[in-house]
Amino acid sequence: MLDASLKQQLKTHLENLRHPIELVSSLDDGKKSAELAELLDEIAGLSELISVRRADDDERRPSFAIVRTGTDVGVRFAGIPLGHEFTSLVLALLHVGGHPPKADDALVEQVRDLDGEDVFETFFSLSCQNCPDVVQALNVLSVLNPRFRHVAIDGAVFKEEAEDRRVMAVPTVFRNGELFASGRMSLEEIVAKLDDGTAERMAKEIAEKDPFDVLVVGGGPAGAAASIYAARKGIRTGVAAERFGGQVLDTLAIENLISVPYTEGPKLATALETHVREYDVDIMNLQTAERLVPADAPGGLHTIELANGASLRARTVVLSTGARWRQMGVPGEAEYRNKGVAYCPHCDGPLYKGKRVAVVGGGNSGVEAAIDLAGIVAHVTLIEFDDKLRADEVLQQKLRSLPNVDIVVSALSTEVLGDGDKVTGIVYTDRTTDESHTVDLDGIFVQIGLLPNTEWLEGAVELSGRGEVVIDQRGETSVPGVFAAGDCTTVPYKQIVVAMGAGSTAALSAFDHLIRTSGDAEGAAEPALVQA
Repeated sequence: MLDASLKQQLKTHLENLRHPIELVSSLDDGKKSAELAELLDEIAGLSELISVRRADDDERRPSFAIVRTGTDVGVRFAGIPLGHEFTSLVLALLHVGGHPPKADDALVEQVRDLDGEDVFETFFSLSCQNCPDVVQALNVLSVLNPRFRHVAIDGAVFKEEAEDRRVMAVPTVFRNGELFASGRMSLEEIVAKLDDGTAERMAKEIAEKDPFDVLVVGGGPAGAAASIYAARKGIRTGVAAERFGGQVLDTLAIENLISVPYTEGPKLATALETHVREYDVDIMNLQTAERLVPADAPGGLHTIELANGASLRARTVVLSTGARWRQMGVPGEAEYRNKGVAYCPHCDGPLYKGKRVAVVGGGNSGVEAAIDLAGIVAHVTLIEFDDKLRADEVLQQKLRSLPNVDIVVSALSTEVLGDGDKVTGIVYTDRTTDESHTVDLDGIFVQIGLLPNTEWLEGAVELSGRGEVVIDQRGETSVPGVFAAGDCTTVPYKQIVVAMGAGSTAALSAFDHLIRTSGDAEGAAEPALVQA
């Protein structure tokens, strides 16, 4: 199951085990069970602290529990956690075996203080880059607080159960049999949902913070770069973000970040946050900005009002709130989101194996999605508003070579159809004939571009007709002392490397603004040094 290199890496990691653990399997006579048994034996052979036994005590087969011997500390996987979930398996082995998880001390104590006797079930797919964060977070929750139990379920292996429970997007989490959440979540976010007092405590802590010299709103590539460049100037720097990493967390393969031939979104997001935390930056996660109140006088304090009722004040602000997937805005789309309407083909594609789906959008993202899905599903219909596809020619050639793909151009999507539980079709209008057509299908993957996260800035700074923050070459907005960077701005190319450069520019411009408008800025330097 594991090649020699992977075995050696795993063996090295397992040297961190502090307590003996058991791998307790529930198997049947199928091929998957045989593969799981082989994997568990290989893992056990890498450490004297790991043993294997077959119990067949769980109805899901193949599945296995990782249990700290003689205790009730453990987690369970239903399926074979390879692919994106192999890291989840390794971390589960370590954490159940006593190696401490990487989590803030205050968060660890908060987890241990939680009340409840809850069972969490997470449906994942091996190709989903969002799923490991959720699986790992809930595994940590159950290890730190054994009153909570967690099982991670491969929806492709337990397809019938996933369909019976109407799981049409991953990750999907159930709590005691009831839907708890869908989509990427961190441990911090999960605890906030379980602990009713989290938001109030956060708001109180934020309200007591002193003003920042630079406050970055948003934690994607632009925000991370801005915070690093600001902190390196020795000035008081804060970051308020809904989730650190931003849209990068939802990106799979990244092959155009200069000097990094290949990486994946979640890996890059982790690296960004790790880099920022090397500096004296106050990171405030789970914070949604609702209003910007510009300073009422030159050199005054700008205010960011948050959804939890607290406010942050700063002498300069860098707006880097990024963008989100654009929605079709047609009847039925919202009602059937995660019930057949999806936005991540890599995450949710395996749930549609053997079914008929549509991809809306003929740019690079849409065509790439259609190509990927064609290898999984029975049939793909690609629907494009324009009279031709807009993707790169090499992608178009690949798409047209596939036998199970239909391409429809000059088509306006007008409605998502469903039976109350799930998607059953899509309606589009032929823009050349005005005729309406219905396509019967099981899923719709929307790939029609991005929408800037700037609604909360209306009336505070100048926005373009597309809702982007208007900036100059220095990243300055229409409000002195307020800068912006990344996908939420009028920068012409929405790329990670462009956002990083723009964030750096905005931070340097903010620092330059500080030393030109105040003679006593902490860490002040001569203006010429800003060019370094």
